[in-house]
Amino acid sequence: MRGCDSRWCRVAGVLLLPFLGAACVPVVAGEMYPSRPVRLIIPFAPGGGADIVGRVIAKGLSERLGQQVVVDNRTGAGGVIGADLGARAAPDGHTLTFVPASFTMQPALRKLPYDPIKSFVPVSRVGKGDYVLVVTPAVPVKTVKELIAHAKANPGKLFFGTAGAGSTAHMFTELFKLTAGIDLSVVHFKGGNQQVIDLLGGHSHGVMISLPAVRPHILSGKLKGLATTSLQRSSFFENMPTLDESGLRGFEAIVWWGILAPAGTPGSVVSRLDREIKEVLAVPEIRKAFSDQGVEPDYQDSAGFRAFLAKEIAGWKRVVEKGDIKLQ
Repeated sequence: MRGCDSRWCRVAGVLLLPFLGAACVPVVAGEMYPSRPVRLIIPFAPGGGADIVGRVIAKGLSERLGQQVVVDNRTGAGGVIGADLGARAAPDGHTLTFVPASFTMQPALRKLPYDPIKSFVPVSRVGKGDYVLVVTPAVPVKTVKELIAHAKANPGKLFFGTAGAGSTAHMFTELFKLTAGIDLSVVHFKGGNQQVIDLLGGHSHGVMISLPAVRPHILSGKLKGLATTSLQRSSFFENMPTLDESGLRGFEAIVWWGILAPAGTPGSVVSRLDREIKEVLAVPEIRKAFSDQGVEPDYQDSAGFRAFLAKEIAGWKRVVEKGDIKLQ
């Protein structure tokens, strides 16, 4: 058979090109992602809880995606600087933001350069962990009920340290004060390590802090662990009651971590990431790495994570308003 007339071939090609392009682009885009290394912004300094958990996820995702997931620590303003950078990134899935619980506290505390819901597409929640209420041996209490009674008898005389104004430790302490109806003096430090050093030195009386940060000191007797903040007992201290069990019914304040993408990221890319993260969290080595840090894998898909974020933001706004909390 003879070939078609070149003029008609050109016309037919022009007419068919849009249809062929439309049919091919989604397939190519899906196959090509990721086409280069993926940047994971962690809005906190290296060595902290968010950084440690984020790096575990980055390693697992690198193996699943076939491209290196590179951690980019961008600190400042309680995580706001890094989150803003992530919100402004190109929405192609090659820049993601790793956020902890404080991400949902910031909207209640300060004016943000981004909208915590509209500026992002939630990908997955990846883990959660307990905080623990601890005091020094100098505080004459053995239970939460005794601590509350002691605080009411000595209003403002007990000093509780935090990792900084607006930090998770700060907000959990404020929630504890409101729920228990007590007056504690809150002292802010620059980072979690400093608040522990101050506590061990006897310069403050207590903290609410992540379990791994003080577990050795509880075991050695240098600090007294009174209760954990989740509704379920911690596997690290199965004999330690929760605050809910200690009389503060319904009290729950957990730390969690999740991954966000910039608003406008294609649904196919978000679905791919969500699927791979779920697989990463099932890997025994990843689960062990989490456990070593007192973290429990806690997968939540994109839709569930979005609803969770909205609920957390609303809840912390109520705490800030009721407690009249202001950043100095």
